[in-house]
Amino acid sequence: MLPAISIKNVKKSFGSKQVLKNLNLEVNKGTIFGFLGPNGAGKTTTIRCLMDFIRPDAGSITIFGNKANTNSSNLKKIIGYLPAENQLINNWNGKEHLKFYNSIKKGKIKYKIFEELEINPNIPVKELSSGNRQKLGFILSLVGMPELLILDEPTRGLDPILQNKVYKILQDFVIEGKTVFISSHNLDEVERICSDVGIIRDGHIVADMNMSSIKAIKTHIIDATFYNKVPDIPKIPGLTILAKNDNKLSLKVQGNINGIIQILAKYDLSNLEINHATLEEIFMDYYKIKS
Repeated sequence: MLPAISIKNVKKSFGSKQVLKNLNLEVNKGTIFGFLGPNGAGKTTTIRCLMDFIRPDAGSITIFGNKANTNSSNLKKIIGYLPAENQLINNWNGKEHLKFYNSIKKGKIKYKIFEELEINPNIPVKELSSGNRQKLGFILSLVGMPELLILDEPTRGLDPILQNKVYKILQDFVIEGKTVFISSHNLDEVERICSDVGIIRDGHIVADMNMSSIKAIKTHIIDATFYNKVPDIPKIPGLTILAKNDNKLSLKVQGNINGIIQILAKYDLSNLEINHATLEEIFMDYYKIKS
């Protein structure tokens, strides 16, 4: 079966700055693929190449077996796209945008989606909050029953309830055999809805994994306070002691935290805090091990 997206040896420079460096990536049909990386890693440049808004200096991109830079017009008919910065018309409302998109994509969208995502289609864009602009952009990406969605930070600015509604729409979309390519900084989001993940760093892919693999690099920071002196904690895989003094202990745990929690529970704790490391911190740890 042909992949939904195939990127081979793609390079892209802007002046003297090389942004993409021999980028290789495949996205299978019928999946939600998470595209992760810190700011400046090359995520948006990759997406712009996929959409043929810019063209690689070298290498090839195919979408459903068609070359992205020679079949661009036809491919755009079956791709739904949400850019990082929505290009909406300030004086138009949601209905007017939808009518315009319907005339181009020759397709319909379930009108109740405005209600589901809690956005009034009669309000002009200039009066919408940034979150509602994001929702409108997402709605428009669904027009025309696309086979592929390419989404750049689709839930940015949305509260958790609305994020869950977007996730449900995307999961239903894939159940129909369609494909989603989603760029995100949100590891929890990617863990929840993606089956495969690619991590980009400095313009090339440093990891291409299924979700079970990326969960293994998830990092927690644990701060424990004891009533008495900090005990000696046995070494276990993935555990790093960040700080230790008097009755306080700070730990970094990569992967499953159940083992260290069971160990700490044996002692007289006065306080225990568990936090996710930031995605950037997780990347840095991962790169240090894998690069």
